[in-house]
This record gives sequence, C-alpha cells and structure tokens, in this order.
Amino acid sequence: MTLLDAARAVRENAYVPYSNFKVGAALRDASGAVFTGCNVENVAYPEGTCAEAGAIAAMCAAGAREIAELVVVADSPMPVTPCGGCRQKIAEFAGPDVVVTMATMDGEARTMRVADLLPGAFGAAHMDRS
Repeated sequence: MTLLDAARAVRENAYVPYSNFKVGAALRDASGAVFTGCNVENVAYPEGTCAEAGAIAAMCAAGAREIAELVVVADSPMPVTPCGGCRQKIAEFAGPDVVVTMATMDGEARTMRVADLLPGAFGAAHMDRS
C-alpha cells in the first residue's frame, strides 16, 4: 500500500460533524514504518485536530522520531497544505529536504520540501544559548 493509499483509507475514519471536511495523512518514518492520522472535531474545539498531527502522534507513540516522507489528502478542488501548527510539528520531526505531498481525492498532487513549506522554521538551534 502506498502512502497515498494509506492516507485515503484513514481519511474515511475522520470525525468531522461540523465541517464535513475529511483529511487523511500518512507518513513513513526513517525505518520504513507507516503511521496514519485523520482529523477529529469536537464541540469544544470545532476546528479540530489535524490529520498530520495525528500521524505524528502515532509515530511518537511507537517510539519513532524521524519523518522520511509525508502525504496529506482531502476532497478539495486543490491540494490542501498543512496548517501552520502542523508545519511546525512536521519541521520538528523531518529534515528540510523531506518531501511532503499534498493531494486531492481527484488525483491532483503538489509536492514541497519541508524547508519550502515552512521557511525560517524555529528549531533547537535557536535555543543554543539556553
């Protein structure tokens, strides 16, 4: 199963009673293991949690810490980019040259490197004097 297939499959599990906008994400870690996540909304936080954050949390829960590749998919007219918070989370666990693919259910896709997705990302090096 490809990362795109995994992201499409987990997207169906999204809990989106307010927006009806399902998003799925799948990532491959440095060892080749695949982790998935979908967006989840609730009354207190109707904008919900993001699919990318869910996949990263699953990776961390398994003890892994390095994203090698990431795919995000939604049923939208154009590929959906990760939100700002997820861009920072991705940058925490992926090198600047890691490829992020954003895709639609219709097959349109756009790829970007993490460095292009979040230029000037805040990182551990910023805290070297702490």
